[in-house]
Amino acid sequence: MNVAEKRVKTIVGAALLLWLVLVSILGANDAFVRAPGEFPLPILAGLLTPILVFVVAFWTVRPFRDFVLSIDLPTMAGIQAWRFGGLGFISLYSYGVLPGLFAWPAGLGDMAIGLTAPFVVLALRRRPAFAAGRLFQAWNLLGILDLIDAVGLGATSAVLGIGISAEITTFPMGVLPLVFVPTFLVPLFLMLHLASLLQARQMAVAGRVCSWTEGTSRCEPVEAMHRA
Repeated sequence: MNVAEKRVKTIVGAALLLWLVLVSILGANDAFVRAPGEFPLPILAGLLTPILVFVVAFWTVRPFRDFVLSIDLPTMAGIQAWRFGGLGFISLYSYGVLPGLFAWPAGLGDMAIGLTAPFVVLALRRRPAFAAGRLFQAWNLLGILDLIDAVGLGATSAVLGIGISAEITTFPMGVLPLVFVPTFLVPLFLMLHLASLLQARQMAVAGRVCSWTEGTSRCEPVEAMHRA
C-alpha cells in the first residue's frame, strides 16, 4: 500500500467517525425529531446527504474512486449480514413502538438480505467470477430496493400517521438510538451496495474479475476465473 492509498483510507476513516459523532450530537439534541403528521425532512436530509457526498466524491476525486473500486467485495457483502438486525423492527412492532406498515416490510427485507449475505460471501470467495454475474448484481439491487422501500414506508407512515393507532407511527426513528438507522446505517449500507455494483460494472467492462487474498487483489480474465 502506497502513501496515497494510506492517506485516502485515513481520510475515509476519519470522515466515517465524524459522521457518526455528528449524528450522535444532532440526535441527542432532537434535531431529527418531527411530530407525527409532519414530513420527516431532517431524517431524509441526514440520509441523502452522505449518499450525495459519496456519489460526487466518486465521480470527481480520482483517489477516492480508486479506493472504492479496490475495497474487498466479500467484506462489503459480509457487512450486509448485520441487516438481520431488522428483526428488531418486528420486535418493536410487537411492543407497540413502531407501526406494522413500516416494521414488517423493513424488518423482513433486511432479514432476507442479512440471511443471504454469508452465502454471497462464500460464492465470492470460492468463485470470484460470481461478482461479474447477474445474480450478484440482482442481490445488490434487491438490497437497495429494500432500503428505499423502508425509507418510503417510514416517511409515509410519519406523514399520514398510519400505524397501530394515531400515536404509534415512525416518530421513534427520529430519536436516539433508532435515529442511527436512517441517518447512518441505511446510507452506509446503500453506499456499500453502490460500491459493489460499481466494481461489478468495472469488471464487466474490462472483462476481468478480481479476487482478494490477505489484503491483495488478483485480476484475471473472466474466462480464466470461470475455469478455476
